Amino acid sequence: MNLSFFDQFMSPYLLGIPLILISLLFPALLLPSPHNRWITNRISTLQSWFIYTITKQLMTPLNKKGHKWALILSSLMIFLLSINLLGLLPYTFPPTTQLSMNLALAFPLWLATLLTGLRNQPSASLGHLLPEGTPTPLIPALIMIETTSLLIRPLALGVRLTANLTAGHLLIQLISTATAVLFSIMPAISILTACVLLLLTILEVAVAMIQAYVFVLLLSLYLQENI
Repeated sequence: MNLSFFDQFMSPYLLGIPLILISLLFPALLLPSPHNRWITNRISTLQSWFIYTITKQLMTPLNKKGHKWALILSSLMIFLLSINLLGLLPYTFPPTTQLSMNLALAFPLWLATLLTGLRNQPSASLGHLLPEGTPTPLIPALIMIETTSLLIRPLALGVRLTANLTAGHLLIQLISTATAVLFSIMPAISILTACVLLLLTILEVAVAMIQAYVFVLLLSLYLQENI
């Protein structure tokens, strides 16, 4: 039973091909590229408003130099949001519950922000490792602590996204299993657990959206420190 709960986090294969590749490409089909010959309708208007709102929220803490990252950060936000929400559908595989994938997204972008700061303003970037006014005996220890906190940032990004989504999916599966088992034994309790399951599903939709936003927002804050 314990193993079956974690089977949903295993990447499915078809003819030896990992289907995680298809699940990663599927969100792109939900956002067709606009064309000059298209007639503006409600869907395209809603899509444009949604992308504009996301871009505005992400670019607010950044100065003009950071606006060059608008396309990357907005695309990442929409990508994570689509995958997280699609992963809540029944009989689907949630790719963002894989730590390897989340680290593959977090580490290169974090490294890009770090290298941007070292190239443009090396003194200011290295100055973050030592707070101003630090007593001389504490300088070596603080440099080691700040360096460690800097290096674990991509790990924290990946683990935060993985842990929150994995915990939510496990809770949904546990409560849904309890609802199905109790239905023939205690129908009243089963109805109550079904109500709890509905509320938990709504909560997980919110968590999926919030975690995608937090992931990209922290990257934008790391970028702001280096520009």
